[in-house]
Parts: sequence; C-alpha cells; structure tokens
Amino acid sequence: MLEPFFFALGLVNSGVLIFIFLIRKEHLDLLQRIGWVYFLLAIPAIYAIFLVQQEHKSPRYTIFLGIFLAFLAIEALYDWILKIPFRETMDWKQLAPYVALYISMNYGFVLMTWKYYSVPYGVILLVLLVIQIIANILTH
Repeated sequence: MLEPFFFALGLVNSGVLIFIFLIRKEHLDLLQRIGWVYFLLAIPAIYAIFLVQQEHKSPRYTIFLGIFLAFLAIEALYDWILKIPFRETMDWKQLAPYVALYISMNYGFVLMTWKYYSVPYGVILLVLLVIQIIANILTH
C-alpha cells in the first residue's frame, strides 16, 4: 500500500507545484489566497510515515518524507509566517537550504518510486520534475 500512496503523493506534489509556478507570475493574488492548500500535503506525508512503520519498509521512505516535511516547513516559514522575500533578495543563506530541500524532496519522490515501485511511474515523476523546473524558470 505504501508504494502506490508514495507515488500518488509525489504526483500530487508535482502537479500542485507546477500549478503554483504557472500562476504565480500573472495571478499572484490568487496564489496568495489559495497557496496555503499546498501545506495540506503534510497530512498524507505524515500518514505515509506511519505506513512505512506499519509495513516495515525501508527507512529511506521515512528519510525522504522527512525531507518533504522539512521543505513544507521552510516554505511555510519563509512565505507565510515570516514573509521573507528570499526569492527577490537572493540571499544565499536563506535560499540554499530552501533549494537543497526542494531538490532533495523531488529527487526522493522520483528515486523511491523508480527503484522500489515502478520504473514507468518513476519516469512520470521525472518528467513532471522537468516540467516543474521549466515552469519555475519561465516564471521567474
């Protein structure tokens, strides 16, 4: 049950991030109203950690889910709690942990799905990651 759930979480994560990247340039007001919904992905991520324990799966899942939760936490802290304009100021002390967690989180979804569940599903997540990166670059 964990592997398809993990894949679905990665799929939803990529889909939401692509949506966010595509609307943020032209519809920042909409993003500011609905962007908090992204943080609801913490709920299935926490549930997935319980599935890892229940199904006695590789601790790697817990590590990558922890990285995902850390990314959600730093995103919430920077954008919603402290309202730090770290993207505009390009302060490496703030940007480096954010980007490292972003890359690690996406890597984890692709790698764990590819290696432990399904190569075709891993390829789907890889393609979505490439689309995420392209959308991110185009809207900056």
